[in-house]
Order: sequence, then C-alpha cells, then structure tokens
Amino acid sequence: MFGRAPKKSDNSKYYEVLGVPMTASPDDLKKAYKKASIKNYPDKGGDPEKFKELAHAYEVLSDPEKREIYYQYGEDALKEGMGEGGDMHDPFDIFSSFFGGSSFGGGGGTSKKLSLSRNVLCSKCKGKGSKSGASTTCSRCQGNGMKVTIRQLGPGMIQQMQHPCNQCKGTGETISDRDRCPQCKGEQVVQEKKVLEVHVEKGMQNGQKVTFPGEGDDLFVERTLSLNEALCGFQYILMHLDGRQFLIKSHPGDVLKPDSYKAINDEGMPIYRRSFMKGKLYIHFNVEFPDSLSPDQVQGQAKVLPPKPQSQLTDMEVNECEETTLHDVNLEEEMRRKQAQRQEAYDEDEDMYGGGAQRVQCAQQ
Repeated sequence: MFGRAPKKSDNSKYYEVLGVPMTASPDDLKKAYKKASIKNYPDKGGDPEKFKELAHAYEVLSDPEKREIYYQYGEDALKEGMGEGGDMHDPFDIFSSFFGGSSFGGGGGTSKKLSLSRNVLCSKCKGKGSKSGASTTCSRCQGNGMKVTIRQLGPGMIQQMQHPCNQCKGTGETISDRDRCPQCKGEQVVQEKKVLEVHVEKGMQNGQKVTFPGEGDDLFVERTLSLNEALCGFQYILMHLDGRQFLIKSHPGDVLKPDSYKAINDEGMPIYRRSFMKGKLYIHFNVEFPDSLSPDQVQGQAKVLPPKPQSQLTDMEVNECEETTLHDVNLEEEMRRKQAQRQEAYDEDEDMYGGGAQRVQCAQQ
C-alpha cells in the first residue's frame, strides 16, 4: 500500500528571504545570496538569524532536487527529511565557499586614496588636435614622420641616422595655429587626474597586487595597405608613443583578410599598479584581396598590380628597428572576454563594498 503524499505547505518563503522571484535562475540565486549574506554577516554588524536564513534558503534552492521538493510540497516536506532537507550545512561554510574562506572579521582592513595623472584623448576635438578635424602633411618630413640626417665621419665615411621629425613629433601631420584645439593646444591629449580608492582587505600579503577593472590598457592603430603590399608582402616602420620604432612586415604569400587585426603583445599601455605588464598593440589593416595565393600567383600578381610605394626601407633603417611577432586575434571575442571579466569584478566590488568604492572607467585608443 502506497503512503500518502505530504501535504503541501508554503513554498515561497525561501525566495522571499533571498529577494528573488520563484523563476530565478541559478545565477540570480547566487548573486542575491552573495549580496545579502555580505550585508548580514555577523562580524560586520549584520543579523545572525538573517544570515542563517539566507544560507538555509540558498542551500535548498541551489540544489535541484531540494528545490523541486520545496516547490511541490513546501518547507514542511524538507523538515520531515525528504531529500535530506533537514540536514543543513554550517552557514559560515556556505559563505566561505563563495569568498575563498574570507571571514570578514574585524580589524586588519583599510582603505587608502591615491592620486593618478594620465594622458587621455581630448574630449573637445576627439583626439584630432584641431577645431575643424583637419590636418595637413608636414612640410619638413613630407608626411613620413621621420627625418634622415647624414654626418661625415671621415674621408669617404658617412653615418646616416633616422629620428622623429621635430616639427610634427613623428605624426607626419601638422595643424595650423588658428585651427588648434583650444583645450589640448593641438596635442590631441590632455592630462586627467583621478583619485582612486584602494581597499586593502584583511589577510592581504605584502606586495599583493590590487587591480582596477575598466582601466584602459590596449592601443589601436590603423594601417591601409595597397593591394600589391597585401598580396606580395609589405614592411613599414611604426613609431610608438615613446619614440621607439617597430618594423612591421609580412611575407610574400601571406594574406590578410579585409578588416583584420594583428596584435603585438606587451606593447600597449602599462597596466595600472602592474607597470611591468602591458596591454596589446592592435593593428587594424584595411585592404581587400583573395583568401590565398600560391608562390606563382604572387609573382604573377606582382607584375600586373600597381607598384609598391616608392618609400622602401634601407638596410640601415631595418637594422635600427626591433623585430616584432604578429599574432592572430579575434578582436570581438577578446573584447567580450575582457568586458565579462570587468563586469564580474565590478559585481564583486558592488557586493563587497555596497557601491561605496569609486568605479574607474577609462579607455585609451
């Protein structure tokens, strides 16, 4: 003879304790528990009984079997032992599983403020440097951004040196005095000061790094290649912000797809508080060409396509540059991953400090 099914009782209390609807997903339950448990943690002045209720509610609703029993028959069924619902874990153990054993105990934690100055793109001219957005080719370097000087070392001996153009500071473009942006004075960037609040938690070790989600650390640069360069190989000098020169090159037979990106690791902006680490330098190539070419096709195309630009590099110029390695990247995927990491870190900060910490957001391109 079959036993009678338990009488259904209240099955909404645990959802109300966590402040979520009965349709809440596992992620919704997790976020709600994290936020409420921090607020009610006993050692931080919270309500001990509320803290226990939160842990009890989360343990039931996060377990698919217990949640189903609770939905079908309510709290009484769990108390009677169905699905081992009456044997609950220590609420502090559940809390520790979220925060790696952090006790949030009194003492040992503090907050410090620091002032930070950095160059950011001018908001008034959007980094153009001019009021009209226009610029002209530098007359001193003819738009190359570089000047070559020759020095006589002795009879029949000369030295050829290449350095950034002083007039355009290596950009290859100049802005008339009348058209200069009044905010950045034609420099394209302005200095920005921020005050960051650093939270030093209990148990942190000497030398431990504290990161700030949302800090800009990647650089982007555009480059347009001729079809001949894209199909048959190219090389050019990229002037970095600090004046270093990089040799950017491909090899005959390599094919860059339209609107593709290449990246140079560790040549972006220094990551704040981790100055020995840098972001990436992305190069956006604008060109159209087929998917692949055989060696014979490369030679054939080179004969029929327009010639490469006349400004070919000399052996001396190439020798003065640093070799680089270009890596294939899926930019959209990387940006989604970084955004997810920043959002996760921000959500944790919101849970930890109740939104009291200043959120820092900046982007440099």
